[in-house]
Amino acid sequence: MSPLKIKKGTSKHSAYDLKDPNADLIETHTLAVLVTNEAGVLARVIGLFSGRGYNIDSLTVAEVDHEGHRSRITIVTTGTPAVITQIKAQLGRMVPVHDVHDLTEEGSSVERELALFKVAGTGEKRVEALRLADIFRANVVDSTLESFVFEMTGTSEKIDAFADLMHPLGLLEQARTGVAALARGSK
Repeated sequence: MSPLKIKKGTSKHSAYDLKDPNADLIETHTLAVLVTNEAGVLARVIGLFSGRGYNIDSLTVAEVDHEGHRSRITIVTTGTPAVITQIKAQLGRMVPVHDVHDLTEEGSSVERELALFKVAGTGEKRVEALRLADIFRANVVDSTLESFVFEMTGTSEKIDAFADLMHPLGLLEQARTGVAALARGSK
């Protein structure tokens, strides 16, 4: 029996990580879904993803029209182009869904995320954490003699970079809101 031919970026520890060399490229898409704000809608949308084995990388939900009782669900998900098309079609067929927009395909969009970071440290590590926070435009929202809580908004990549730099300086905990996104322009 020949050994497995595993592509770079995969793991031999799980069969789920094995990549088919003939498969389509995996893409990340940001979907904006306008739904009726009623009990169980979010559970139904999440059920669509979990029931088919699709992953949600980020999920944010808030009521955006109080009078019309509508909420906006912003979902960041990954999949092949065929899977993304299937997700959009299945979301569009759900009764409480009014509109589905693929912000990734529809042109440029503005995406931001809010994060809180708890960093513990004294001496030089404390000074370095404050210096980096200033560079990244993170705000100090809580401070003790041993720790800080930083608040930061930006792209997911910016927040990831800040977290990576804070790890050696004493990052204890982080909380992230998930991506909020809007299409650019007047449409």
